[in-house]
Amino acid sequence: MVEVPAPRARDGAALVRTATSLISAGTEKQIIELAKASLAGKAMARPDLVRQTLRKLRSEGLLPVARKVLAKLDTPIPLGYSLSGTVVDAGAGSGVSRGDRVACAGAGIANHAEFNSVPRNLMVRIPETVDDEAASFVTLGAIALQGVRVANPTLGERVVVVGLGLIGLLTVQILKANGCRVLGFDPDPIRAALAREMGADAAASADLVSAAADFASGDGADAVIVTASSKSSEPVNQAAEISRMKGRVVVVGQVGMTIEREAFYKRELDLRLSMSYGPGRYDPAYEQEGKDYPLPYVRWTEQRNMEAFLELVASGRVTPSRLVTHRFPLGEAEKAYALMGGAEPFLAILLTNAEEQGAPSHLVDLGERPRAEGDATAFIGFGNYAKAVLLPAFNAAKGGDLRTVVTSTGISARAAAEKAGFQRASTDPAQAFEDSLVSTIFIATRHSSHAELTIRALDAGKHVFVEKPLALGHDELDRVMAAAEASPGILAVGFNRRFAPMLLEAKEALGEHHGPLNMVFRVNAGTVPRESWVHGVEGGGRIIGEVCHFVDTLCAIAGAAPIAVERMAPAGIDDSVAALIRFADGSIGTILYSSLGDLAVAKERLEILGSGLVIQIDDFSEITISKGGRSRRRKAAQDKGQRNLVQRFLAARGGGRPPIPLDQLEAVSRATLEIAGDRR
Repeated sequence: MVEVPAPRARDGAALVRTATSLISAGTEKQIIELAKASLAGKAMARPDLVRQTLRKLRSEGLLPVARKVLAKLDTPIPLGYSLSGTVVDAGAGSGVSRGDRVACAGAGIANHAEFNSVPRNLMVRIPETVDDEAASFVTLGAIALQGVRVANPTLGERVVVVGLGLIGLLTVQILKANGCRVLGFDPDPIRAALAREMGADAAASADLVSAAADFASGDGADAVIVTASSKSSEPVNQAAEISRMKGRVVVVGQVGMTIEREAFYKRELDLRLSMSYGPGRYDPAYEQEGKDYPLPYVRWTEQRNMEAFLELVASGRVTPSRLVTHRFPLGEAEKAYALMGGAEPFLAILLTNAEEQGAPSHLVDLGERPRAEGDATAFIGFGNYAKAVLLPAFNAAKGGDLRTVVTSTGISARAAAEKAGFQRASTDPAQAFEDSLVSTIFIATRHSSHAELTIRALDAGKHVFVEKPLALGHDELDRVMAAAEASPGILAVGFNRRFAPMLLEAKEALGEHHGPLNMVFRVNAGTVPRESWVHGVEGGGRIIGEVCHFVDTLCAIAGAAPIAVERMAPAGIDDSVAALIRFADGSIGTILYSSLGDLAVAKERLEILGSGLVIQIDDFSEITISKGGRSRRRKAAQDKGQRNLVQRFLAARGGGRPPIPLDQLEAVSRATLEIAGDRR
């Protein structure tokens, strides 16, 4: 248990004060066991992440990837994903009002905490006749209901539920409400007996095959829903063995999936997997941005499943409160987890939050720390890049006192403050803007917030280092530039490649009076999953988010601003583009940014032709300079200039020149917007 700043009710979400939170013992025990595992154990549990890391190693090198992995592993994970509570603050477009009783879902969202910020599609109003305890089962109820929907049972069908934990027992009741005959199976005879009490027509704790044969009169089950949790594949293969010809096997629980082909083949079975709460799950546009699926085409989303489950509870056909074995005050949660590791039997464990609190606090002061020489600094946003790159660069430059760290969740803010040495942790950027001790602010949030946060920081008179991109549209950029021109603070943007040692070496080789240049920057960017925030409204797309780097690099080489842009893009692909740029000195540059290549090839290759030279830079780890028929090559550890940029920004706070002139920041940003198709 730890005291953290409460989250804020952003637009499209509500701040909910928890009344009752349900511990999902199976899922949470797995998370805890994985957290305790060695690096090798974690790797074996998540081979998909290992493959992702190996791909990054090939393109980025060992040290940058190691920093990112260690930063990720050092990030605490909040537990909990199903609760009931009351809305205490409602953001615009949240769909609820203050005082509404709501049930909430979502890992990392509906946490075991006094307050949670919940997006609109992950909460539903609680019917008046449903109490807080029963409503706290909403997530598990939606999971059980979606499993039944995937099984598509019809009135009178015989269905077997394998695994009688919380989800399995709720599945039994939902099937009975659907008019099915139900056999429940679990190796624990107590749970089998509870299934009978909750309406199962039959239940067994041994010899599933014989029990199913008796239950289905030798014909086999119409459907088998596997809600067990086991590394073994036996539950799935036994489900096939007890199914009728052309039956359905639905996997809801986390079980082994090594399928024995014979039983599935000879019965021509339909194997189906149920995706958690229902359609919308794992879709950021639905869960985070609040974009609903149209009801005529997607009748049952995860939110509509949550509503339907609570209606079943309100009607008395599903009785989750009968599954409760233990209750603990939220402040004694550690006792609940100790119980889970002991010998005492348990089923549903609830954490209750009965004590009244005042207004939620968005700031936690960790106490005064020794103050270093220099100005106090705040970080707004503290993800992997800020942890692994910006903070080490700040510390290497001896940037001064770390005052406040602001993140969207309280647990990450507190962890960042303790780990990095900030004096305060907050979830409200105003704590940085309004603090007279803070003169410098680093902004490393998601792209859609860069412009607004930068404007607020500049208006407050702060020096601002904002990660790229500076803005997602010309109107935003207009407002940023107006704020920068009126502010006494310095504005720097994370265009770091112009400060890379090999880029500086190339400029020195070209000399001051190099004349017009031909430049080609090929970027083998690889793919980013479509569900990533980068593609959504928070990211603005990969072209705006990353191509700005390469526009700025060419601008730095030419020593002149871009004045004209032409673009072409492959049909139907929004994260690949070819751009031809003319600069004020007559130089031309070509950027080929592609997601279509193979990551076995280096990510970035820059070629510069001019002044009788050909200069090639590969991934900022190898440079070749050719002149007069001879080539000179140098290799070094990859350095894309981040530390140099941060050092120059911090040094400029005393009245020096900003790392990149304001007019170049504007010109690069406008050219990038045009390359992305946003023509003014």
